[in-house]
Amino acid sequence: MDIVKRPDKRAERSRRTREKVIQAARELFLAQGYGATSLQEVADRAGVAVQTIYFVFGNKRTLFKDVVDTSIAGDTEPVATMDREWFRAACAAPTAAGQLRAHVRGTREILARVAPIMPLIEAAAATDPQIAAQWPDGPDPRYTVHQAAARALAGKPGARPDVSAAMAADLLFGLLSPQLYLLFVQDRGWSPDQWEEWTHTTLSAQLCTAAGDEALGGGGSV
Repeated sequence: MDIVKRPDKRAERSRRTREKVIQAARELFLAQGYGATSLQEVADRAGVAVQTIYFVFGNKRTLFKDVVDTSIAGDTEPVATMDREWFRAACAAPTAAGQLRAHVRGTREILARVAPIMPLIEAAAATDPQIAAQWPDGPDPRYTVHQAAARALAGKPGARPDVSAAMAADLLFGLLSPQLYLLFVQDRGWSPDQWEEWTHTTLSAQLCTAAGDEALGGGGSV
């Protein structure tokens, strides 16, 4: 007889509490800044005891890192970007044009969450130098993701044969940057749809052949 595993109610409560605290912290950090926000204020907004925050996160800088990490991921699940379903599906697309469209769309969703907190990260690092130390030294994780996408794209039908995987990675890394997203969407007032379409069109011209784009129906429109 099969044994039905009952949901772990304690683990579910812990997950919900963690999500509430991270959401409350994100809202307060964005509204007030990292340095001006106390853990007591975060606790009050999340509806938990401040001791709970210390127990779960240890200190404010660890909580801040979790705010950044969950903004990138879109949830609190410990799954790396390259293991996310959207990324794996994009890389599995049979054509370069199909992969590029999916990659730009998935990256746009991340940037919409991350771009607003980029200035906050810089300001927080200036306030607390130990914040930067929470992310390990080495290649930029964002570059690593785009590099993997570029390697998957190279050699697919419709990929420009004169563009190396290294060049493709640089183009993805540069044009799909939070700084460029903020420049157009925040500073110049573009809609996220406009930004996505311009970025896709620009990258498509650099990375895909005209025949490959036509095979996808001109790349579609947002």
